[in-house]
Amino acid sequence: MSSRVLLKTEFKDLPLFRRGKVRDVYDLGDKLLIVSTDRISCFDVVLPCGIPDKGKVLTSISVFWFNFIKDIIGHHLITTDLDKYPAVLKKYAADLAGRSMLVLKTKPLAVECVVRGYLSGSGWKEYKQKQSVCGIGLPKGLRESEKLPEIIFTPSTKADVGHDQNINQRYVEDLVGVDLATRLKKISIAIYKQACDYALGKGIIIADTKFEFGIYQDQLIIIDEVLTPDSSRFWPRSDYQPGKAALSFDKQFVRDYLETLDWDKTPPAPTLPEEVIKITAEKYLEAYRELTSKTSLI
Repeated sequence: MSSRVLLKTEFKDLPLFRRGKVRDVYDLGDKLLIVSTDRISCFDVVLPCGIPDKGKVLTSISVFWFNFIKDIIGHHLITTDLDKYPAVLKKYAADLAGRSMLVLKTKPLAVECVVRGYLSGSGWKEYKQKQSVCGIGLPKGLRESEKLPEIIFTPSTKADVGHDQNINQRYVEDLVGVDLATRLKKISIAIYKQACDYALGKGIIIADTKFEFGIYQDQLIIIDEVLTPDSSRFWPRSDYQPGKAALSFDKQFVRDYLETLDWDKTPPAPTLPEEVIKITAEKYLEAYRELTSKTSLI
């Protein structure tokens, strides 16, 4: 793994379509170029430091899952092969290699499709207070990190800046229509189930995740990233024990460190120590290797 950290892209002759917390997206007309930087966001705040090669790991994992779930739903990925990119991108090959995707330009749906199979994070905090997760009532006596009696769908709004807001299924129906809202829920749960079964065989528990969808030529397809350590909680199966906070392959390690600081979770965020950065980079790479059984990134 290289030590280079890419925090921001500056392709001055390309129209910037959107700059998110982690990704820079460029408009190529009927296509988009998504570049995954090494930025890391916690508590909806982008940290001033990056995680080496994090963007490459996220891209490689997404590409793996796009292929894995293609029988459930189509996706927006066209290629990650630089030789197949438009000529205008050739001069940016050093910044694009391994961390970019040429994708279809869709009409994104303004909803995060969150699926939860285990009780953790904000869900655990709410459960302790109200015996519910995102307003969905759950049985008494569940423990932290415990597998839920059934998978639940807990959508939220999308926000590039600031906090996503939890919404219910009725809100989604009002937003996109009943039929499409029903499909989003059904497909999100189907992807999660299939991915969980696979990952479990690789020694990883996917505690929860979130998906994004868009419309392309009147068809619903999945977009953005899929089942990465940024959009999901990955836990090592070998260390899993209900009743306590689970160890994690994702950025929970960074969250846990930040929770020890006197920081109010508003910008500017503190800089991470080198040791935290190093361990986090290793965790991202470990997640990729465990899931795909590959040692090298794309």
